[in-house]
Amino acid sequence: MKETANILIVDDNANNRDTLEAMLTGLGHDLRFAQSGEEAIKKAIALPPDLILLDINMPGMDGFEVCEKLRADSKLSGVPIVITTSLDDKDSKLKGINAGADDFITKPIDGMEIRARVKMILRLNRYRKSLQQQDEIQRAHNELQDAYEETLKSLVRALDARDRETELHSRRVTLLTKTVALKAGIADQDVEDVRRGALLHDIGKIAVPDHILRKPGPLTDAEWVIMRTHPKAAYDILKPIKHLANSLDIPYCHHERWDGAGYPRGLKGDAIPLSARIFAVIDVWDALLSDRPYRKAWEREKVIEYIRENSGTHFDPVLADLFLKMMSQPN
Repeated sequence: MKETANILIVDDNANNRDTLEAMLTGLGHDLRFAQSGEEAIKKAIALPPDLILLDINMPGMDGFEVCEKLRADSKLSGVPIVITTSLDDKDSKLKGINAGADDFITKPIDGMEIRARVKMILRLNRYRKSLQQQDEIQRAHNELQDAYEETLKSLVRALDARDRETELHSRRVTLLTKTVALKAGIADQDVEDVRRGALLHDIGKIAVPDHILRKPGPLTDAEWVIMRTHPKAAYDILKPIKHLANSLDIPYCHHERWDGAGYPRGLKGDAIPLSARIFAVIDVWDALLSDRPYRKAWEREKVIEYIRENSGTHFDPVLADLFLKMMSQPN
């Protein structure tokens, strides 16, 4: 479908305006006219044109001044301006360029030349606008992504403020999960979803009462029943957020066990999502290496031995082996 452009013809001479109209009418564009620089600026502001054909020698405000004023307006600064002039000297063209003109057509104007120039300039302008729109869309997308990220971090900070045990834990396991996920074969385009899931893995603890969440010692059986509701709470909190639809596996399933003895659903083996199986190893690794109110951090070798002993029961044996090999490699 052919796009109709809005062309503003600025010339104080009626014959010149009529000539340009006759030459351009066949292109099917909307032609508007101004007889002075002042009128041209008013019409351009009222309805920004796609192209301005601008005469230089006009009484009052000449074409150079009009060009400068149009370029100073942020809404009109990108409008292509072609100067139509009987002046063919180098100084006049240089002055026009400095004023912001994009092209020159010397009078008397040739019909074939101006039609070709108009077609080319409008085509280039459409391309420029398309690129600009793409940039604006990308910029808006980036801003939206940043807003989402800040929202996620705020949620995690809200949890950290309640549960000091997990302070910095979320950040550490998130970084490690991203690295291991790539090694485990999760596609690059899916790793960001995994990262978000790792960051939010304990968000369901927001629903756990403070006297349980912040208890300095071991939990009672009744308290464990409540604590074990946090994966389902995470799922309920995050599921309505469409942006996180592909990030639910870790918050919902990171306490499932390879042997089926985990919670909340008792999933077993490969029925547990891959990202959650990866995260289960990392979560335990970081937790055991960290001080808690009810115990001191374990030595690294003791943690390694614990993961080996629980490979095939708590942890996916292939992923546990992959993780331990990665942790044994020098940085």
